[in-house]
Amino acid sequence: MKYLYSFLLLILFLSFSCNKTKKLEEVVEVADTLVVEDTDRIINNTSETLIPAAKRSLKDWKEYQKLDQFMLKYYNVSNLEALNNAKELSGLVKNMIDTIRVEKLTELNVVARFNVLHNETLRLADMATIRSISKEEVKEEVKKIIDLYSAVNSKINTIYEAEDLQSSLEVDTEEPINDFDVLKKKLESKRKRPSRIISRQ
Repeated sequence: MKYLYSFLLLILFLSFSCNKTKKLEEVVEVADTLVVEDTDRIINNTSETLIPAAKRSLKDWKEYQKLDQFMLKYYNVSNLEALNNAKELSGLVKNMIDTIRVEKLTELNVVARFNVLHNETLRLADMATIRSISKEEVKEEVKKIIDLYSAVNSKINTIYEAEDLQSSLEVDTEEPINDFDVLKKKLESKRKRPSRIISRQ
């Protein structure tokens, strides 16, 4: 009988200890399911930035600078953040369009790019009000906005690169060339004539 009580006590002790480890395992499994999924993030590659000449020219244009800083958020953003910031983004783009301070950027082809960018930011702001919008649609719209912003910067860079190229050429390419003989004489007069080499004998 003495052995029977000890044996029952041992079985009772082991059964309680096994139940505690099961509860511990269940808690660990539940804790693992609380990990936040990273698939909600919209990650884009860096788009085209301004060349140094364009940066110098646009450094006093505060509205563009604010938009440029704000766009950094959209290179790595969650769907919720993208939708919550969409109204502010469209306001910054509209403000930038309304205050174009650089004369070179008032050309129709540049303003058209600004307007397309503004339309896409308005579309993203509208998406924030639609409950049934999917994450993929938001992701695609953010990518479009990043691509359009890159196209705007590319156009601005092209304007300043063309200006640099124009200033480096000897001939004014803005005026039509009617008389090629005059052009030829002009170019020949600007060329340096090679100096004569004196050879010693």
